[in-house]
Amino acid sequence: MTQLRVGHREPEFDTTLIWDKNRTCIPLYLHIHIIMFAVILEEMKMAHVVVLGAGLGGSIMAYELRDALRPEDRVTVVTKDPTYHFVPSNPWVAVGWRKPADVSINLAPIMARKKIAFKAVAAEKLIPEENRIALVDGTSVSYDYLVIATGPELAFDEIEGLGPDANTQSICHIDHATKAHEAFEAFCANPGPIIIGAAQGASCFGPAYEFLFILETELRRRKIRDKVPMTFVSPEPYIGHLGLDGVGDTKGLLESEMRAKHIKWIINAKVKKVAPGEMTVEEIAEDGTSKGEKTLPFGYAMMLPAFRGIKPLMGIEGLSNPRGFTIVDKHQRNPKYPNIFGVGVCIAIPPMGPTPVPCGVPKTGFMIESMVTATAHNLGAIVRGGQPDEVGTWNAICLADFGDSGIAFVAQPQMPPRNVNWSASGKWVHLAKVGFEKYFLRKIKKGKSEPFYESLALKVMGIDKLKETTKG
Repeated sequence: MTQLRVGHREPEFDTTLIWDKNRTCIPLYLHIHIIMFAVILEEMKMAHVVVLGAGLGGSIMAYELRDALRPEDRVTVVTKDPTYHFVPSNPWVAVGWRKPADVSINLAPIMARKKIAFKAVAAEKLIPEENRIALVDGTSVSYDYLVIATGPELAFDEIEGLGPDANTQSICHIDHATKAHEAFEAFCANPGPIIIGAAQGASCFGPAYEFLFILETELRRRKIRDKVPMTFVSPEPYIGHLGLDGVGDTKGLLESEMRAKHIKWIINAKVKKVAPGEMTVEEIAEDGTSKGEKTLPFGYAMMLPAFRGIKPLMGIEGLSNPRGFTIVDKHQRNPKYPNIFGVGVCIAIPPMGPTPVPCGVPKTGFMIESMVTATAHNLGAIVRGGQPDEVGTWNAICLADFGDSGIAFVAQPQMPPRNVNWSASGKWVHLAKVGFEKYFLRKIKKGKSEPFYESLALKVMGIDKLKETTKG
């Protein structure tokens, strides 16, 4: 490189010349500016964020990311199911109050309208060291950042005879709910005992209570309730525990409803096996010893299973716990792989405390939305050169419909001790749940995570998605 000094007076810029490899003369100050511009371009490099899963968490995650990231950043959704199903409506589908089409949305055109790439192919294996997801069709998707929002795998196989492919029904998926409705119609032609509940290790107890009371309402409407003994079977240490050690007076409210409707219950219950028409249940004492087994007859049974992480995430040290749930910190970020985040049912949360029979902690809808908003804010900060600084409140708002009434509760935060610990019951809850269904489906169709009026309503009620933090 040859340098030449030009000019007879001190210039405004250093006009040292540089000969490049093509013998082209370039002023040094321009060379420096070119380097600085290249550095700026590198810092502004487009980021590709992949969302794995498109359920409640994944769909709104994609919407919020599109708003939180820079215009040049790309968002891709990878999911095995191209259709969004509103899972809270599944109990209604199972008794025929809704058709699957009523609560299902084709996501592809909405994602296209939002400029979100959409790949409806199931994941085969996550390879975090390569920032890549291998897909079942032999292709793969690479990412700069990944948000895991897969939901769970349903562990029916952990109990002999459990599940819709065996001897009990499920409302965890729209296909299960459809099959549960077919079985219910057949049951009504020849009614008998009903068992509703959850297996040991289950975490989402609310839908089990909902379906119990919705079924009871429908049986009364069909005027066959008098022919149907009903029993609720749960690993919870008491009715209304919900995996949350109760919220407000959920224990008193739910016990009262069950007594008024002549529903028996068995708590601290471990399902040993299920055969056609009968379920073997072991009752566990407070000290963990067995109180003996019972064989319960049934003509219809719906039992929620335990959850675990999906197979593509299993066995990845530092990313997943032994049951395959994604490990995250308070910013929803994985400690080992800092470009991976997790939201929703797929993340690892320790149980509330020891119980005679294992009970998981539920991830309720608003809690998931809280995780989503924190993650979107944090990724938006990261791609701009900042650090994650938002923490979700994990507040819980739940409307449990009973068909003609219901129970609502608010837990702020979801984990005790709480700032707000409230529950109430009444016919208004059923109406509120119907309204919420219509509102949320419209929100998904519009491609909006939180319209202005929702944000305003939450603010008026003092319910926040993000914790107040001191930012330096």
